[in-house]
Amino acid sequence: MVKLLFFGRLSDYANGVPTQIQASTAAEIRQQLVTEHPLLATELSEPQVLVAVNKQIVDWQQALQDGDEVAFLPPVTGG
Repeated sequence: MVKLLFFGRLSDYANGVPTQIQASTAAEIRQQLVTEHPLLATELSEPQVLVAVNKQIVDWQQALQDGDEVAFLPPVTGG
């Protein structure tokens, strides 16, 4: 099982999402969310959304290990 974290506006779409899930990649997590959380899955499909595993930005296909912390980060703007 991996722990899920959603930041920024993504957390608004994550109500009811389990805090832990069984998955081998972040892309698989996104795919699992399509049925029950389609709005969140759509937001996660935006090209600007980043995924971090254990606080390091990684590719969506990065292999996950039991106990990993997977965070989804929306695009950020500033001035």
